[in-house]
Amino acid sequence: MAPHTGSATATRIVELELIGLRDSAAGRGAGAGPVLVRVADGEGVSGWGEIPWAGPAQWEALTTCFAPTLLDHAWLRPTEAGEAWADLPWDPAVAGALDTACWDLWSRQRGTPLAHALGGERTALTAGVTLARQVTLESVVTEVNRQVGAGFRRIRLEIEPGWDADVVRAVQGSFPFLVLQADAGGRYTESTADLDSLRALDGLGLLAIEDPFDPGDLAAHARLSGELRTPVALHRPLTSVADLGAAVRAEAGSAVNVDLARLGGLTEARRAVDRAVDAGWTVWCGSSARTGVGRAATVALASLAGASLPVEVPGAGSRGRDLVTPPVRAHEGVVPVPLTESGLGHGVDRAAVADHTARAVVVDAEGLRELPTRRTRGRRSQGR
Repeated sequence: MAPHTGSATATRIVELELIGLRDSAAGRGAGAGPVLVRVADGEGVSGWGEIPWAGPAQWEALTTCFAPTLLDHAWLRPTEAGEAWADLPWDPAVAGALDTACWDLWSRQRGTPLAHALGGERTALTAGVTLARQVTLESVVTEVNRQVGAGFRRIRLEIEPGWDADVVRAVQGSFPFLVLQADAGGRYTESTADLDSLRALDGLGLLAIEDPFDPGDLAAHARLSGELRTPVALHRPLTSVADLGAAVRAEAGSAVNVDLARLGGLTEARRAVDRAVDAGWTVWCGSSARTGVGRAATVALASLAGASLPVEVPGAGSRGRDLVTPPVRAHEGVVPVPLTESGLGHGVDRAAVADHTARAVVVDAEGLRELPTRRTRGRRSQGR
């Protein structure tokens, strides 16, 4: 299919396919898990997005509010797609999946890589990896060694009171060449003991200390940021560009983890990168993605010049089955930016998606209808 031409051609979504995926962590009856979103125009071009985690309330909002509203909305550029749900209760993950799908569609219509459509300049990205809380210092060093063997040179360590400076020192003692940062996950307070623990991290050369305090306490972050030499980074407090603006005005940090699913999609995430850079903050693109669809979108976003710190792409170091082809992978700690194909640069593996589908619906001009899945077909055959 030839790319669309003419910048004045409006796009109207004629069909949305919403696919709820099974998630082993949720359990069969939990009704929660990742959701893939496919939007299609009248010429059969599709774009994809991902909700990393959707419970029943988000599924309801997606299928009955957000998706039907997008059907009734024509837009020239994907930055305008969000006007469709501007009056709905804000749900950044749901909005983010639809916004990302519209960007993917728009760039595929034009035969343009998504990274270039966003204004990205990089062709390859240094990738980091997050190390979950381990039981012992020895197990930390063992797991870091495994990640170093896979080529990663930036490690993000999860810390908490009583499990912080000693962990960093143990890793640095074995791998002095690594770039380390600490993710506190909001687990600290401004108690004397906790502040002393955070101060003990300050001389260890960390790239950043992320989310030390409760997400709503920008004042505490600002006080710590004013005291430490190590950059204080924000992630969980930010669910919109307005939140980032408030954090900048409060001087609550000097670095930011831009996660498109938390901010409402590529449109808002790109604005967040620009806002942070204008404020002199450093930026990396993190991700809560559960599939290659979300990972590929994160890679495209991280190709922006302003995203100067290593990208975080969960699952890029694994060798398991992905839902896109080719899978999003890091090689020797580097993730390539796909520039030879349009859109995300990865095709969706519909067979793999079908293997993981718990529920699927289509929303179009005729309304909402359930699609058969392998699971429902199996139940019908058993009932015969």
